[in-house]
Amino acid sequence: MPEPWTTDVRRFGTIDSTNRYLLDEARAGAPDGVVAVADHQTAGRGRLGRTWEAPPGANLLVSVLLRPAIGPAERHLATTAVALAAVDAVAALGAPGLSDVSVKWPNDLVDPAGRKLAGVLAESDLARPGADDGPPDPVVVGVGINVNWPGDDTELPPELRGHAVSLRQLAGGTVDREALLDGFLVALGPRVTDLGSPSGRLRLAGDLLSSCSTVGTRVRVDLPDGSFEGTATGISPEGHLVVATGEGTRTVVAGDVVHVRPGS
Repeated sequence: MPEPWTTDVRRFGTIDSTNRYLLDEARAGAPDGVVAVADHQTAGRGRLGRTWEAPPGANLLVSVLLRPAIGPAERHLATTAVALAAVDAVAALGAPGLSDVSVKWPNDLVDPAGRKLAGVLAESDLARPGADDGPPDPVVVGVGINVNWPGDDTELPPELRGHAVSLRQLAGGTVDREALLDGFLVALGPRVTDLGSPSGRLRLAGDLLSSCSTVGTRVRVDLPDGSFEGTATGISPEGHLVVATGEGTRTVVAGDVVHVRPGS
């Protein structure tokens, strides 16, 4: 079996945020390769300030500290690397129902019905002085995967029923969190290596295209200055979403993307 990406795995029963912990460690000089895993987060968060609460020990809550030698315009690919490694790890479990997990651009894992299985959140610290002669600026990427919770839709708040799903639901039985973590750390190695070279970053974008359920769907893109709709037609070589609209083609660098169901 391939070696895991790192062996520096720090475990917590309860912590406010694994991302926050690693950002603090990065500011103190921690190197690339530190991983934080928690049974429970009291202040875990997602994109746009969203929160998600699960029972302690039910799901995989993990953050990784990366120091990729890439420019700010390419740092979003750290999210891609972690999302793809998570897809690889889920598939490697080998259980029926887990082979069709995909990426909803830019940072969610979903099942074939579009229900959210995991979210990925990257946070950077670009404010530290002395960057020219020190290690590359850190980026912390956290992923929360619904492993054994919810067991069924009745355990979710009414507004989330039909919109979230767990590996337990998809596999039809309890899933080993440790096996998933081990698979994730093994899968992350080549993805992190790809971050470090132009050809590798192109490969990440190509693998995202292959794994992205957003491509080919009707989408609404919500931006700070407004929204627009169109059909997602591809992923650019930089890892951005390409959307065809009535006025032409737009490339989405960042935004909240909603899959628009027919008749909605």
